[in-house]
Amino acid sequence: MKPRDIETLVAVGRPDVSADGSFAVFATSRPDIDANRAVGQVWRVELPDGTPRRLTRGTADSGPRLSPDGSRLAFLRADAKRRPQVHVVAASGGEPVQATDAPLGVDQFAWSPDGATIAFLARVPEPGRYGSVEGLESHAESPRRISGVRWHANGLGYVADRPAHVFVIAAPQPDAEPFYEPAAAVRPDGAEPPRRPVVAAEARALTSGPTSHGRLAFTADGRELLTVPDEIEAQRRDLRSRVIAVAVDGSGVREVLGTAAGLSVLDVAASADGTVAVLAHEVGEGLDFVAPGVGLFLLEGAGPRRLTDDETIHLGEGHLAAIEDDFLVQDSTRGRVRLLRVSREGALTEVLAGDVEVTGHAAGGGRVVAAVSRPDSFGELVLAGDEPRTLTAFGAAAAASGIALPRELTVTGRDGYPVHGWVAKPAGAGPFPVILQIHGGPFAAYGVHLFDETQVLVDAGYAVVYCNPRGSAGYGRAHGRSIRQRMGTVDFADVIDFLEGAIADDADLDGARVGVQGGSYGGYLTAWVIAHDHRFAGAIVERGFLEPQSFQGTSDIGSFFGDEYVGTSPDDIARQSPMAVVGQVTTPTLVMHSELDFRCPLEQATRYYSALKRQGTEAELLVFPGEDHELTRAGQPRHRVERFDAVLDWWQRHLPAG
Repeated sequence: MKPRDIETLVAVGRPDVSADGSFAVFATSRPDIDANRAVGQVWRVELPDGTPRRLTRGTADSGPRLSPDGSRLAFLRADAKRRPQVHVVAASGGEPVQATDAPLGVDQFAWSPDGATIAFLARVPEPGRYGSVEGLESHAESPRRISGVRWHANGLGYVADRPAHVFVIAAPQPDAEPFYEPAAAVRPDGAEPPRRPVVAAEARALTSGPTSHGRLAFTADGRELLTVPDEIEAQRRDLRSRVIAVAVDGSGVREVLGTAAGLSVLDVAASADGTVAVLAHEVGEGLDFVAPGVGLFLLEGAGPRRLTDDETIHLGEGHLAAIEDDFLVQDSTRGRVRLLRVSREGALTEVLAGDVEVTGHAAGGGRVVAAVSRPDSFGELVLAGDEPRTLTAFGAAAAASGIALPRELTVTGRDGYPVHGWVAKPAGAGPFPVILQIHGGPFAAYGVHLFDETQVLVDAGYAVVYCNPRGSAGYGRAHGRSIRQRMGTVDFADVIDFLEGAIADDADLDGARVGVQGGSYGGYLTAWVIAHDHRFAGAIVERGFLEPQSFQGTSDIGSFFGDEYVGTSPDDIARQSPMAVVGQVTTPTLVMHSELDFRCPLEQATRYYSALKRQGTEAELLVFPGEDHELTRAGQPRHRVERFDAVLDWWQRHLPAG
């Protein structure tokens, strides 16, 4: 796979299934280098064995949801100002009708059970900000007064002056009379000429004020909307969530789940009998988020009841859907994400497993479909069952570009701990130079899906080794929590032991020619590795968590992340800080970062790079304008190609292959 072959990486979004199970809809997305953006449309496939057909022809249509009777389809499409708005089209296809006209676009939406109403979440700008006054540029806006512990979010920017609120609007009929542009005419008494309407109905706000809202689901009777308020704390970060039910008629709000339950809620759903379920994890008094053990809870009269084990099951990589009396969830395990069905008694049934990472799912009419990634494909739609059936063939283009299927490996570490990961190498005979890749998180994981960052390196002649050291997700909660306030200890040992074990296991890997690279937490551990191990010909530290002290006041998660992972005392911080040991680095290092990264802010990179230069260590800094923490996954396609070009150039200069 070459850098420009990212255009072949077609992702399949969360699908939906008609109530009778006769067809499914889904959206695709892929990078387009000429358009320099992600592009994609909505598709339809008849079940069980139809041929997928493109249903819409927008530039970046996404998030399709069927009306309860299956006759209409709502989805998100950008308007003339590139703001995502809900559009509605007949489920069989046709010309979409715009349903919403939110000033900053729509975040999420849901159909009411009777199909008459669409509820949506949209950010409401403070007057005078974000283009709400024509001609008022951002640099001329009034100052922002900040009094809470949070003020910005990666990929968004400032948050307090544009809270997300709940709205409802009448769902349009796709066959309704369209709007027409008024013709020029002389108007009596200087009257304003009529304007062409954009949407047929006016949205009605159900919430207001400074509190934002996330997640959205109708109750079974359609009278209320379940949502999760997000209030900016005045003094101390609190990850505990509330779930409230907002009356659709505007008559009031009731609390379904309070903060006393000690849960941080990721998703909420209601079953046909009215039972409310959430994906959530326990945070104690409000901050303990490390290796959270996300589980399925039912919200009952006596309080939330957990249905899944918090030590072995982690449901943080997906969403939640009701299926008859049960619920569908996605469990991360050993580099895979399997689809589970959970009963009200907590019984688990595997619906879809194997060498897949389930990225979305839906059920209807007794059928279950899932969007998946696999070793040979970035995205496909699968009909689950005793013999799962792949309904799409989007991976064919990526396969044609050349894919090296990784080999799974488990290495016994220096303390006897099993370290699980993969080795990918070029075709033919070695020995090949080796690059150790380290993932972000840290409570994340490498998986079995087709990974462009590995494939591009293999195509360039490198063997790539990558593993899930202690601290990663998918191996039980104890595995994930083992580096809490012990960063740079067993995780460091695991990645080094896996590298050495992989080299010893395969004569095609040249242990005398090695490099290391990683992003986010992987940037942290890369910086830690090269301060303590000097075997590497070069290193790439990307979007790294490099200075815990300043992270507190600059990152959008600085109010809790560092406190929990490295502690709060100066000694604890220094003991786990890459900046505290930067003086030990002699490895040539490329530091890469994005200008608008608010997760690991740019100052993390510039301080680290400056320290390297000051002490005489060979170093370069590459900064991407207009990008945030998600550059490698969702950045502008041209920047993603330029990043690959820079990576390959760095390795060719410091660790040449071929």
